Amino acid sequence: MEQAYYFIIIGALLFEFILSTLSSILNMKSISKVVPDGFQDYYDEEKYAKSQLYLQDKTKLGLFSSAFSLLLILFVIHFGLFGKLDELVRSNSSNYITSGLLFFGILFLINDVLNIPFSVYSTFVIEEKYGFNKTSVNTFISDKFKGYGLTIVLGSAIIVPVLYFFNTFQDNGWWIAWALMTAFMIAVQPLFVHIIAPMFNKFTPLEKGELKTAIEEFANKVKFPIGRIDVMDGSKRSGHSNAYFSGFGKSRRIALFDTLLDKHSTEEIVSVVAHEIGHYKKKHIITGTCLGIIETGIMLFIFNIFMNDIELFAVFSVENVSTYCGLVFFSMLYSPVSMVTSIFTTALSRKNEFEADAYALKTTQKPEPLISMLKGLSASNLSHLTPHPLMVFLSYSHPPVIDRIAAVQSK
Repeated sequence: MEQAYYFIIIGALLFEFILSTLSSILNMKSISKVVPDGFQDYYDEEKYAKSQLYLQDKTKLGLFSSAFSLLLILFVIHFGLFGKLDELVRSNSSNYITSGLLFFGILFLINDVLNIPFSVYSTFVIEEKYGFNKTSVNTFISDKFKGYGLTIVLGSAIIVPVLYFFNTFQDNGWWIAWALMTAFMIAVQPLFVHIIAPMFNKFTPLEKGELKTAIEEFANKVKFPIGRIDVMDGSKRSGHSNAYFSGFGKSRRIALFDTLLDKHSTEEIVSVVAHEIGHYKKKHIITGTCLGIIETGIMLFIFNIFMNDIELFAVFSVENVSTYCGLVFFSMLYSPVSMVTSIFTTALSRKNEFEADAYALKTTQKPEPLISMLKGLSASNLSHLTPHPLMVFLSYSHPPVIDRIAAVQSK
């Protein structure tokens, strides 16, 4: 059985890498030299060529990063470094909870430090080269330490109870841990709105004026009580434009990037707000949360079956069975299933985007602002207009902009 585990894990790692690499290469080769019809007012030849170079630079970095990650994990497995790490944390901790926190903490820190060069190159070379980077060195460092702090607090809040329940209640531990994870997944929305997001960005209430009046009138028309309409200082880090909806109940927030306000008309921004409200009205957020809860429960149930299998631990040269090691190893064994479920969730996400666009069109009765907004966002973000179908199938959470526009025009 040990060999079967080994081949499943190594095979899954290699298959995922090959598939990802193939889709990335095909995506780069799907570049069209001619600006697609309808985009001539948004892309001249120079800007369109720039968007293609941007895609190529990001893809090459991604390929190099994924190859590095693959070689690193194969190296760690082959030389039994997980076993050495487990011995280290056991010799420096008094119980399984502190051992687990040390194990996860060291893995996270090593992985993050090794990936810093890729993050730095992406931010300060590629994004800078194409005029998107607004992040200062101080902001980059500050974000890192804030991220570490959040990981310590939230990670501990999840890991400690999970380890305790699995070790204390054994076969019943999985559903108690599932209940905890469910509570966390529900609580994270207001937590994100009130604590996490403000740690990284400044949110200012949208000033009174034409835009705020137009948004409020639309919200009243569709009977959507907005908790907050905020402007986020996205330009602090990037020139990319976006908007998002988050939270439940009184924690509902529509956040508009300040870069969005600088580049688009009132009608276009209202169409974006209508799209975000569409996600809420169509219950996409609730559905996504429920699916995440179900998937987590299935994963924990299956993990409960494998968590004490010594042959799984032997693949990673670990002698002592533990919940914390088992979670890491099982996540690799489970990766083929994760790949399938991720394809399903991204397909569902694309469907949801079409539905939100349709809702925006139905409620505003104005296709032109929605279409011009989609085109404008694509141009300002240097988006790839003709992605390869395999890349879309595997990883696109949003449909290609040309498909979205075609769907709006067909209504």
